[in-house]
Amino acid sequence: MNAPAPTTGVAERLTGLVGALRSHGVRIGTGETVDAAQALEALGLADRERLREGLAATLLHTGGQRRVFDPVFDVYFPRGVGSPDTAAPADREDLRDRLAAALAANDQAMLARLAVEAVDGFGGYGASPGSDGWSSYQTLDRLRPQTLMARVRDTVRARGDGTGFTDRLLEDEIRRRIEGFRRQVATEARRRVAERRGRDQIARRAVATTADRVDFLFAGRDQLAELRRVVQPLARKLATRLAARRRRAARGTIDLRRTLRGSLSTGGVPMRPVLRRRRPVRPELVLLCDVSGSVSGFSDFTMLLVQALHDQFSKVRVFAFVNLIDEVTGLLVHGAADADGLSARIRAEATLTGWHGSSDYGVSFGAFDERYADAVGPRTTVFILGDARTNMSDPNLPAVRHLSERARRVYWLNPEQRSQWGTGDSAAPDYAELVEMYECRNAQQLSGLIARLLPV
Repeated sequence: MNAPAPTTGVAERLTGLVGALRSHGVRIGTGETVDAAQALEALGLADRERLREGLAATLLHTGGQRRVFDPVFDVYFPRGVGSPDTAAPADREDLRDRLAAALAANDQAMLARLAVEAVDGFGGYGASPGSDGWSSYQTLDRLRPQTLMARVRDTVRARGDGTGFTDRLLEDEIRRRIEGFRRQVATEARRRVAERRGRDQIARRAVATTADRVDFLFAGRDQLAELRRVVQPLARKLATRLAARRRRAARGTIDLRRTLRGSLSTGGVPMRPVLRRRRPVRPELVLLCDVSGSVSGFSDFTMLLVQALHDQFSKVRVFAFVNLIDEVTGLLVHGAADADGLSARIRAEATLTGWHGSSDYGVSFGAFDERYADAVGPRTTVFILGDARTNMSDPNLPAVRHLSERARRVYWLNPEQRSQWGTGDSAAPDYAELVEMYECRNAQQLSGLIARLLPV
């Protein structure tokens, strides 16, 4: 590969880095940008990893933002530029042999060079200047580093390097090394594409966004796990907002009649407004959660978030359904439902399905109306969580109408994009005529809606 990236245009690279991070939801102000510029000036470009840590320290606010920062940093401050200086085409088996040896020795420098060589040899596609590029997926599909597990493990054992590991721990360590190599391949492919198509475009489109901006319906297991880990910090922030709203609401509104009566002593000028004091009564909250299919990740996260806020309400009751409905409040309140096992516990201990496994909103709402009518009263706010897809069954609008008449307020949070409401088997427009329905596709939208809609 050619020499490291030139130092010209460093200011443009830094502002581009900041702009790309902002596009992914990382809040960076002028002060942080100035601090980053000073850190860059002090650290220089000689030690790339030290510069990475310095910029991360000045620009980021949480550890979870590193999963966005690191790939964006690699685009704007790459390890090098251009193609590797290799004359002969890559040989797949030879590259796999060298990769196995590097993984066994945990040689990070060699792994970095092999990632560059692998992308150059197996990642290229296209034939025209406007369409060609490099693909990490294609590279890894051809190289298949995951199939080297047994060879690397046997090599480590033969050398005696894995004496302190059980077989399970040794395999976990090798998987970690392979995953690190896969990330290096992805970084190299992004760098090569960025040189051709522009850093700004690639940094914004080819880097995974923060977990709180990922659609619930498309979030993977790792992203959902990351979301569950931030439930408690997010709940504390929302609880602070709710407490502030409650304090403001407790002041009450102006009592016009008493204010005008008191103004008689000042010639009709209302010098001392009289407030109509509110009696502080904490509201009740009920959740109705569709836990079928891909919607379950959205429901799980929302249930955990609301449970973390339970001190803000006099009573919280949670009901889960697929085509049968059951109360699952006890699984959350008594601490039995940890963040990672909530779905499994609900499915194991609650009765949610009958004659089939598809969601049936009409039957579930009807069963709730018959069995749990006492859960809803004039002080109750109800949140319904689900995509409103009825699988062509009866949506049972009378049951929802009855629910809205008995509750204080009913809100429906729908994880589908608004443009998809009413398509296929979606009954969202019909339900939206009876209750307030909001698009809630990611954790960022959810936290905003919860802070705005939760009763005080």
